[in-house]
Amino acid sequence: MDPTAIVVPAVAVIAVGILTSLRVLYEYERGVIFRLGKLTRAKGPGLIFLVPFGVERMKKMDLRIVALDIAPQDTITKDNVSVRVNAVVYFRVAAPTTAVIEIEDYYFATSQLAQTTLRSVIGQSELDELLAQRERINEIVRVIIDEGTDPWGIEVTGVEIKDIDLPQEMKRAMAKQAEAERERRAKVISAEGEYQASTKLALAAEIIEQFPGAMQLRFLQTVVEIAAENNSTTLFPIPIELFKGFVEPGREASPEAKAKALKAAAESMIEAMPSGSDRATLERAAKQLIGVTTDDAGAAGDDS
Repeated sequence: MDPTAIVVPAVAVIAVGILTSLRVLYEYERGVIFRLGKLTRAKGPGLIFLVPFGVERMKKMDLRIVALDIAPQDTITKDNVSVRVNAVVYFRVAAPTTAVIEIEDYYFATSQLAQTTLRSVIGQSELDELLAQRERINEIVRVIIDEGTDPWGIEVTGVEIKDIDLPQEMKRAMAKQAEAERERRAKVISAEGEYQASTKLALAAEIIEQFPGAMQLRFLQTVVEIAAENNSTTLFPIPIELFKGFVEPGREASPEAKAKALKAAAESMIEAMPSGSDRATLERAAKQLIGVTTDDAGAAGDDS
């Protein structure tokens, strides 16, 4: 029998077995090796060799972080508010050999544990805590899930609550609460403004009290500002006391001096009047005032 007929097929079988026993693993992959059903160790990354003809078999594991989306969960908070919450869990395989031999499907198991943990934590928290302290709730859920998956060789790196859906009745109640809070702030700010304005007005009154001429100027300025509005007619009584500043202190003005002072004030008011529909009425009132003062002065002169 020709030896070549035996050697050539044997070499071919060995070469095929060697070629099929070579594996290439990426940097983020590990291969868990079983030799005749018994765990040996995890290999990789790079080129690895397996004993051919089924003596060694490999289970490939991915070590990258996985984003697991938790389906929306309907639950009730501690203060009896129905909410619908969904979240996302980030985890990775930390121990490939443990993840293979300790649990059948670590992905499904982690998903179920995350759902039950999320419902449990929300049930122990109030709605205000869930809305205002979301980061603390995320950390609590992460720690609980990580402790549960640690025996499986799974490391939970983060948990994020994505959305909290509230009933329409609760949304309307929260909107009313927010509106009432805004109104309260507006009233407080308005009261503070009134207090500050009253303080400034009190200081201004003290200054005007020391300088009587300032009150006269303020009165004339008010007349000009009101006369600028051409949609109404305004008559101002002018008390004699406003013109005491024009009289020397300690000296009583004569009726002729008072009449001249009133006439000068009225003429200045006519000159300061803006053009408009009410100008004619205001001019007539001022001229009548001038005439009255002139008549009073003449009568006083006759009496003297």
